[in-house]
Amino acid sequence: MAVKHKKPHEAHEHLKKTPKAVYLDVRTEGEFAGGHPEGAINIPVVFIKGPGQMAPNPEFVEIVEQILTKDTPLVVGCLSGGRSARACEMLEEAGFEDLINVLGGFGGQRDQSGAVVVAGWRDAGLPVSSDVGDRHYAAIRKRAGR
Repeated sequence: MAVKHKKPHEAHEHLKKTPKAVYLDVRTEGEFAGGHPEGAINIPVVFIKGPGQMAPNPEFVEIVEQILTKDTPLVVGCLSGGRSARACEMLEEAGFEDLINVLGGFGGQRDQSGAVVVAGWRDAGLPVSSDVGDRHYAAIRKRAGR
């Protein structure tokens, strides 16, 4: 099944209509702690090593596989939609069946001039939380036995 791409309002509607759906935030732990879609869980697809330097999270797919079943409907988001698109490709290759990439992510998709072309989750006025609870990466890694 091909990855679907939806704008934040469409993704939010899908989450409301699909009780088993999970919002998977693939941003860094710091980005997640600074605010995220309400109810999201955090498993970073990359780690920031320095300015402009990202390193893949070698455990990304394994941890997702350990805490979610492959038929779990996933709405995958990052800051603007790029990392989440890559995460969706990785999860699709691993056999996940129901994947939606959030176009515009949390902070909005911008063109080359910096103008917002797709408003992100936050700016679309959708429910946001800064409470990480047991949904942050360290707690999820622990749940996965890491």
